[in-house]
Amino acid sequence: MTHSSSSSSSSSLGTNPGSTGARTGRPLAGRVAVVTGASSGIGAATARRLAAAGAGVALLGRREDRLVELAGALRPTAEGTILPVTVDVTRPAALDAAARTIGSALGPVDLVVANAGVMLGAPFETGDAEEWDRMIDVNLRALLHTSRAFTGDLIAAAAGGGPADLVYVGSVAGHALYPNWSVYCATKAAVAHLTRNLRVELGPLGVRVRNVEPGVTVTELGADMRDAGMRETLAAMRADGQPLAADDIAEAIAFSVSVPPHVNIAELVVVPVAQG
Repeated sequence: MTHSSSSSSSSSLGTNPGSTGARTGRPLAGRVAVVTGASSGIGAATARRLAAAGAGVALLGRREDRLVELAGALRPTAEGTILPVTVDVTRPAALDAAARTIGSALGPVDLVVANAGVMLGAPFETGDAEEWDRMIDVNLRALLHTSRAFTGDLIAAAAGGGPADLVYVGSVAGHALYPNWSVYCATKAAVAHLTRNLRVELGPLGVRVRNVEPGVTVTELGADMRDAGMRETLAAMRADGQPLAADDIAEAIAFSVSVPPHVNIAELVVVPVAQG
């Protein structure tokens, strides 16, 4: 389950002949990306990878100090603008305000990576209902509102003939069975089916909707679980074999958004070899 391996050069990603990226050698040059949960883990790694490929990137998260630090690290080599935006993605009005700020500073968005998530496990009969609510709020409701805040931009980008990507970071837990993680699995199953439905709704409008599903990945996700036994279980899962790093998922996301605009890598399952 998911939700820190070297990344290959950005020149390894696909480019569109005649595009700005093809001319500059950075396949995402000229694109404007939003990454939620960018203060750590997969979100931070994805922001670094997209910036390295030439995109302007808005870094969204709650921890302002981490966002500012990441932005400072990216700017010296970034081709696009790097904008840290402190926001609680569970608050729709705050997301809408963030979208306006991003539009003013970076222009229309054509790439959204809805990555923010929480992973809280416990036996169902002893699970804390507040943790259930938190997973539903972050993993599903916040993802919905993040999508809505930028869908207009994505549709407009596609109508203009360019690529438009809405990327969800789900989990293999959305279709695999993990005892004592039932509510987390349920939220990720919802993400998987939401993706499928939005593909048939937004795909005809030119927007590529995809679900990237990591397997066991080393991040700080789950560190705040109240159930000590489940924290130990998660640590053991990550210590068994060779788990993925956040950079591995970032590389997969960067590849998926760099294919020609008429191509959608609709579902991308990324797991350690030992996980099968």
